[in-house]
Amino acid sequence: MNNPKNVSIVVPVFNEQDSIIALINEISIKLEENNIKEVIFVNDGSNDLTKQKILEAKIKNDFVKIIDFKLNTGKSAALSKGFAHASGDYIITMDGDLQDDPSEINKFINKLNEGWDLVCGWKKTRKDPISKRFPSKIYNFFVRIVTGIKLNDFNCGFKGYRASIAKSIFLYGGLHRFIPAILGNRGCSICEVEVNHRARKHGVSKYGFSRFFHGFFDFITILFLNKFTKRPMHFFGGIGSVFFLIGVGISIY
Repeated sequence: MNNPKNVSIVVPVFNEQDSIIALINEISIKLEENNIKEVIFVNDGSNDLTKQKILEAKIKNDFVKIIDFKLNTGKSAALSKGFAHASGDYIITMDGDLQDDPSEINKFINKLNEGWDLVCGWKKTRKDPISKRFPSKIYNFFVRIVTGIKLNDFNCGFKGYRASIAKSIFLYGGLHRFIPAILGNRGCSICEVEVNHRARKHGVSKYGFSRFFHGFFDFITILFLNKFTKRPMHFFGGIGSVFFLIGVGISIY
């Protein structure tokens, strides 16, 4: 590659004390190959030894950086802060539970070098229990139909961005799940790469059933912002028309 791009890795973490050191060791092997200049851990209010583990690793590895949140604010806020502090030309995001394989980082970089704005990971063979896989399939199918974006895995945390694109996203709540929809609406180019997904070795998943409930309202937010920002009356007028017709029907009755 004639003009290698600097790469920043952003890893939001919450109570992943047993995975931190192993993840750093795996990424360190890929530093030179992928021109990785920094790995930014965003400690999202962990109440275990996650912060201490990162600080210990930081002493031995000058590429390790930490952003520390005193309270758990959620993945969207953690990603936003990581994006803001990243200095690389490309930004790769991955989860801190060791299920994302650092040896796959080059796949994202190769696609970004081709000119794509966002490269999404696809956990084609997902090593999670069916209680997570089945709802995820329904979610991906629904979002794919409504948005028209042809991705298999919208919610995979393993993604690659051009830095300017990542820094332009305003994330809050659970909107990190809809990053492809947000960027797709802006006309950004999006592609997908199949990635190796590994079984969780330590800790437990931080996402329960409630995320699907909250995710529905986040999806409504995205739908409104994408479809009706410039035509709000198409949204409110449609709802108003329905209630108007119901009222007329009741009055006639």
